[in-house]
Amino acid sequence: MNAGLVWVLVGLGFAVVTLQRRSLAVGLVTVQALVLAAVAFADARGPHDLLAAVALVVRGLGLAAFFLLVIARTRDPRLVRAIVPPLRRVALAIALALMLGWLIPSIGLVSRDAERGVLTLVACGLVLAATSRATVFQVLGVVLVENGLALAALELPGTSWLIEVGVAVDLTLVAVVAGVFHERIFTEFGAGDTDALRSLRD
Repeated sequence: MNAGLVWVLVGLGFAVVTLQRRSLAVGLVTVQALVLAAVAFADARGPHDLLAAVALVVRGLGLAAFFLLVIARTRDPRLVRAIVPPLRRVALAIALALMLGWLIPSIGLVSRDAERGVLTLVACGLVLAATSRATVFQVLGVVLVENGLALAALELPGTSWLIEVGVAVDLTLVAVVAGVFHERIFTEFGAGDTDALRSLRD
């Protein structure tokens, strides 16, 4: 993958961090997932690689359909504002990405740009999950981290297609389970806002 595509993925990650509309955030995360799938198709060298690329396409479209269904079923009565303003979230994501790049040695990907891209996507996902009150955005933070790990799997030399498919399937299950928890929270409290959980007592 060339450096330009890596930074397109990173730019989409930063864009998601700044958003407050759930459907738009889902759309950008889906575009990010499909860019990863397109790269997998472009680099495919046999039927097994094509299978891994198809798995990434199914993952991206399946998560998009799932999240849009969840959003349609859980309309928040008011906008759930994030704990931290958008530009500050971006600054936090950049700071965390720089810190991870400084702390973590080379992880053996085909290029240093790919490694920086992976760490930046992970940083974006962690910041989004940690600074959002809206449960859908917290789950989308997990998906951003997943996309970073999918990029790592694609850019790791000699990666088995089984590993790539396994990453796609396992991480998709994590996102789906988290989405089900979001719907459960909405059903109980009438809003996808984690502040509602403060009312719980032992």
